[in-house]
Amino acid sequence: MTDVLWSPSAERIERSALRAYLDWLAEREGRPFDDHDALHAWSVADVDRFWRSVVDHYDVAFSTPWEQVRTADDMPHTRWFTGARLNWAEHALRRGADDDPVLVCVREGGAPAREITWSQLRRSVAAAAGWLRRAGVRPGDRVCAYLPNTEHAVIGLLAAASVGAVWSCCSPDFGAEGTIGRLAQLEPTVLIAADGYHWNGRDVDRGDVVARLRAELPTVRHVVHVPYVFDRPAPEGTTPWDELLAVDVEPEFTQVEFSHPLWVLFTSGTTGLPKGLVHGHGGITLEGLKWSGLYCGLRPGERMFTYTSTGWALWNMQLGALTQGASIVLYEGSPGHPPGAVWEVAARTGADVVLMGAAVVTATANTGVSPRAEHDLSRLRHVMVSGSALPPAGYDWLYSHVSPDMRIDSTSGGTDVSGSFVGANEYSPVRAGRIGGRLAGVDCAAWDEDGNPVVDEVGDLVVLQPMPSMPVHLWNDPDAERYTDSYFDTWPGVWRHGDWVTLHADGSVSIHGRSDSTLNRQGVRLGSGDFYDVLDTMEEIDEALVVGVDLPDDEYWLGLFVVPAQGHALDDDLRATIVSTLRSRLTPRHVPDEIVEAPAVPHTLSGKRLEVPIKKLMAGRPLEKAANIASVDDPDALRWYARFAADRRA
Repeated sequence: MTDVLWSPSAERIERSALRAYLDWLAEREGRPFDDHDALHAWSVADVDRFWRSVVDHYDVAFSTPWEQVRTADDMPHTRWFTGARLNWAEHALRRGADDDPVLVCVREGGAPAREITWSQLRRSVAAAAGWLRRAGVRPGDRVCAYLPNTEHAVIGLLAAASVGAVWSCCSPDFGAEGTIGRLAQLEPTVLIAADGYHWNGRDVDRGDVVARLRAELPTVRHVVHVPYVFDRPAPEGTTPWDELLAVDVEPEFTQVEFSHPLWVLFTSGTTGLPKGLVHGHGGITLEGLKWSGLYCGLRPGERMFTYTSTGWALWNMQLGALTQGASIVLYEGSPGHPPGAVWEVAARTGADVVLMGAAVVTATANTGVSPRAEHDLSRLRHVMVSGSALPPAGYDWLYSHVSPDMRIDSTSGGTDVSGSFVGANEYSPVRAGRIGGRLAGVDCAAWDEDGNPVVDEVGDLVVLQPMPSMPVHLWNDPDAERYTDSYFDTWPGVWRHGDWVTLHADGSVSIHGRSDSTLNRQGVRLGSGDFYDVLDTMEEIDEALVVGVDLPDDEYWLGLFVVPAQGHALDDDLRATIVSTLRSRLTPRHVPDEIVEAPAVPHTLSGKRLEVPIKKLMAGRPLEKAANIASVDDPDALRWYARFAADRRA
């Protein structure tokens, strides 16, 4: 069994928000709930009753009563709390005290934070919603944005939701093609766009991209200009941001059906048009309350700092903190300018909970910075890590250089559900490389290729019962064909998420990478994430990418592409070091057939390595069918892989 690095104290458990809920639940149900394991077992045995408990515990405000908790339809056609009406924005804005800060806005480079109080946010949202109504925006219309991680995005989303409009936002580090490929599908009525963003000490001008968006989104009737970076007049034909907030009106929250669309999140879009995942007001309200309350443990007056961009689902997820009356820290810029910047921000803003990608933790560790030695992080009790599995070395670094007494919570879920399937809880110990367990209301399992559940073996991550935050539908998919093909093609009525996972006998979980990019060598499944856990710790390597390709005559090629770190070369000595390291730290099966020097590793716009498209290129798929260039951070790098694949086949 993996060694325990940290365990919660009895005092910490007793004063947690989770324990308060379990005590309330025990009285309600007339039976004890001694720990989270008891909660999870009950929650999947009676999914309906669990979600009813979330509704009642957090006093969800339905303006009309629900008729049934969920319909009897199989996924993806299940509908929740039929007949009920509510508004997500109303729940996000109803708790915090007027004079308390709710948004703490920080920019890279150490500029002073700007604090926005609950009363200021409520006033701004009401004013912006009033402007949208006067502009003719009605429930179901789309309000789209091209904004960095600032208060403008939060106000815009809350205002759109107040009206019952559908929100979608792209981060301004997306280029024109990637943004148009997403937003054009939605045929938006309003576009809210910033003039630029900050990155690594540079002011990045996006005026030309916004001009293209205006030209190539023909349904847009109103463009709102946000003068965030540059001091220049609003372009002709646009409305300055200040005008949205100029007229005070009483808050008004249009009551919508439980499954009414709230926002559209897009998948990475590595092949074809990105999928638009439509999430509903009710499902996001319940998931946000559960996640922020039971798992983040947030209470009024506490602060959550998420390092994210508006193009990542973590941005949407963090807003669940508002439903608890907690505030959020909005950081705009590079996480490493200067090195360790995110930890300085966490200390300066007094964050209680931090959420960031595993890559951000690793990148900071590689700089040699020790945040604990430089900053007061005494308020920080909980670090949540998402995006990819945190390697074991990341756990050691966090405890050595951030705080020895905090809960490290490696989570896994997805844009697909705007939430998590697995993660830690207040009862779970921390083990390096392990996720605490399954979350309440999530009936997930690991299945082998024949659909049999497996324990302590690698299997496909499946979800056996519906969750309220699963997409209501996919955009432009009226018959749910694309939805079904994406998640239910292998086992009808069972959500196949596309991750390889091990559910261990002790209840902990390991995620091994995407199942559609997982390597299957000699009949043994190997997760790409296991390779990166090892290779990312080698100072000679800047980044690596591993792919496996099935060849004729039942042959298999396991290839490792390596980008050497500055000052190093992929020579025979480094190749030998890589082989011996993989053999000793993993298994002989992890030794690649070929190690190739590459100029770079291309990623999706949300930072994930393009394993599947490169696997398709190696298998003979042409570039235009293997990947959507507009959704790649380094198109030239991807073209290099296409040439390499073609030369290899020749």
